[in-house]
Amino acid sequence: MKKLLTLLISVCLITSLAACSSNTKPTTSENEKQEKQKPQKQQKAQKPQEKVLKIAGLNGGYGVEHWKELASKFEAANPGVKIELTLEKNIAEILRPQIQARNIPDIIYLAVGSEGKLTDTLIKEKAIQDITDVLDMEVPNEGIKVKDKIVPGFTDTLITNPYGDGKTYLVPLFYSPCGLFYNKDLFEEGKYKFPETWDELLALGETAKSDGISLFTYPTTGYFDAFFYALLNEVGGANLFNEAMNYEEEAWTSKEATKAFELIGELAKYTHPDTVSQANKEGFTKNQQLILDNKALFIPNGTWLPGEMKDAPRADGFKWGFTALPKVKADQDAYSYTFFEQMYIPEGAKEVDLAKKFMAYMYSDEAAKIIFEKGHAVQPIIGVSKFMQDEDQNKLFYSVYDNGAKAAMGGFAAAPPVEGVDLTSSEGILFGTVNSIVTKNKTVEQWQKEVIEAAVKIRKAMKSE
Repeated sequence: MKKLLTLLISVCLITSLAACSSNTKPTTSENEKQEKQKPQKQQKAQKPQEKVLKIAGLNGGYGVEHWKELASKFEAANPGVKIELTLEKNIAEILRPQIQARNIPDIIYLAVGSEGKLTDTLIKEKAIQDITDVLDMEVPNEGIKVKDKIVPGFTDTLITNPYGDGKTYLVPLFYSPCGLFYNKDLFEEGKYKFPETWDELLALGETAKSDGISLFTYPTTGYFDAFFYALLNEVGGANLFNEAMNYEEEAWTSKEATKAFELIGELAKYTHPDTVSQANKEGFTKNQQLILDNKALFIPNGTWLPGEMKDAPRADGFKWGFTALPKVKADQDAYSYTFFEQMYIPEGAKEVDLAKKFMAYMYSDEAAKIIFEKGHAVQPIIGVSKFMQDEDQNKLFYSVYDNGAKAAMGGFAAAPPVEGVDLTSSEGILFGTVNSIVTKNKTVEQWQKEVIEAAVKIRKAMKSE
C-alpha cells in the first residue's frame, strides 16, 4: 500500500508539472512574439528625420515674397526638407552674434559692401566656403550645368573669387545694370540733344544752367561706386580697373586714373546746389526727386530707382530714360557697371550639400520666373529676358548692353583691415570725398593723392599677410 501510494503521488506530481509546463509555454511564446513585433511596429511609426536648411538674408528692395515661394517649391521637390528663412532689414546686425555663438546659417544672402559689412568681414577672415563645385552641378530638371546657365563674366570677378586663387566662394544673384537715369521726355521733344560723349555732357551742363536746371545730382556718395568703376573701365579698360581694384599704386597714379578724377571734378561744377545737404539716408529721395521735377538732368542709380519713386510726383510728360556713362571719346566704349548681389555658404554650416543643391536650383527657369514675378529682380542667367514683356520697363534697363554699352563688373579685392584707412565705404576716401569736391572743400588733386596713399597702405598690408 505504501509503495502504491508513493507511486500514485509521483504520477500526480509528474502530471501536474506537465500540465503547468503545457499551460505556460504558449504564454511565454506569445510574449516573445509580441516583444519581437513591438520594435518593428514602433519603427514603422517613426517618420524619416527632417533636414532643415537655414537661409538668412537681407529683406531689401526686392522684398521677401520670392524667397517664400522658392522655399515652398524646393521643399515640394525635396521631401523631408524644411527651409527656415530669416530675412530682415538689419540682417548683418542679427547674424553677427549668432555666428559668434556658432548658430550659423547654411546659406547667407548678403552682398559685398552691404551695410554692416558682415560679408566683407567673413571674406577677410576667410570664413566662407569654396563652392566652385556648384558651377559643375546640374540645374534641376534642365540637363545643363550651372556654369553654362549663368551669363558669362559673372563668376570671374573679384567679388565672386575674392582671393584670386581661381576658386569661387560667392555666387551671383539679382543683377542690376547701373548708369544714368533721366527724363526721356526732355530729349525726345528736342529741348536738349542727348550727349554721347563726356565733352557733350559737360557742354549740356552749360546749356541747362542757362535754363536754371542742373546737369547732375546723386542720391548719396555711395552711388559713386558703380559710377567710378564704369568710368575707370572707360578711361583705361579692364586692365586698369583690375589693377586699381588690387590697390596697385601705378594704376591710381596713371594718367588714365587722373582723367577719371578730373572728369568727376568737372561734373561737380554742374551738380545741383542742394545735393550734398540731402545726400544722406534721410534725404537721398529728395535728390532723386530733382530728376522727377526737371531740376536736374541726370542721376546715377540702379534699376530699383523707378520702383523706389513710383508714388512720387513728377513733371508733366515725364518718362524714365536710362543710359550707360557717356564715352570718353566718340571712338571708344561706353560702360555700364552691373551691380549684382551674392549668396554663399559660411564656414560652420551644417547642411552644406543641401545648400549647394538649393544654389543650383536658384539658376533654374522656374526659380528665375518666381524671382522676376514676385521680387521684380532678375537672375544673371542666359535667356532671362523671355520673362519680360515688351512694355515692361525692365526691357529699358536690361537692353543697355544690347545698345552697345559694355558691362563692367567686380570690385575691390579682399584685403586685411588697415587702422585709420577707409578707402571703399560710402563714406570712405574714394567715394565719400565727392561731397567735399562738390562743396569745394577739397581739390581733385587732394582727393586723388589721398586715394593713392590709402591704396599703398592697403597693398602693403596685403603683401605682409
